[in-house]
Amino acid sequence: MIIANPIYDVVFKYLLEDIEIARGLLSTIISEEIVALSFQPQEVTLQKVQATEIIRILRLDFKATIKTHTGETKMVLVELQKARKLFDIMRFRHYLGENYKKGEDITNEKGDLETNPLPIITIYFLGFKLEKVVVAVLKVNRIYTDVNTGLPLSQDIKESFIENLTHDSYIIQIPLLGDILKTPLQKVLRVFNQKFQRKEDRHRLDFSEKTDEPLVQKILDRLNRAISSEQIIAEMDMEDEVERLFGKIEKQLEVSKLQVIELDKKIEEKDKKIEE
Repeated sequence: MIIANPIYDVVFKYLLEDIEIARGLLSTIISEEIVALSFQPQEVTLQKVQATEIIRILRLDFKATIKTHTGETKMVLVELQKARKLFDIMRFRHYLGENYKKGEDITNEKGDLETNPLPIITIYFLGFKLEKVVVAVLKVNRIYTDVNTGLPLSQDIKESFIENLTHDSYIIQIPLLGDILKTPLQKVLRVFNQKFQRKEDRHRLDFSEKTDEPLVQKILDRLNRAISSEQIIAEMDMEDEVERLFGKIEKQLEVSKLQVIELDKKIEEKDKKIEE
């Protein structure tokens, strides 16, 4: 089956706009049942060029109702960001800070409307490799530990003060997605594997493998429809053009840095001669 390449922002966003696919994908990533999911108003695609940094981020925010293993339900914010290149980490922190300001409006016992903070889960899809972490999917979770004994507390103990001021994170490195398909998550993320990319056309993946996973089939069907959309193809072409522009700017910046280094050396040599 020929599908649109989900590494492109427009395709990734189109895929996650199907709320059932989004719910299935996010549930599989966090290994918890999401019984209800809705988009948050803020959806930000940022393309910015500065003197020494090139940034390209797709951000999607969701509000999710999760059914815990004890049968209880909890509401959380899920912040999903995708970046194709490495950039200033402060951008991630900036968006995370925005979500920490959000909450759920409820009516208290006195009948007054108040805003309660919601726990946050962050998920990062990276189109590049981290320097030291060599696993495709990484979970960074919170463990309550008694510092005096060094022993972790029971996982059933949850304190709202702590839950609202800290968060779990999941980091997916697309270039490291391999061929091992043992877990449901590995099977779902298979559709992002760039080894299926057509040499003559980066827009398309040739996903010829058969699957018996309903969620994977839903994803494949939607990505197959996406490749037939003239608007999506046009936006993919635009992303390619922006990438080419960014590439030229990066080369120019690199040349400029080398020229500055060379100039510094000449000035240093000149200063030595003057001193002599």
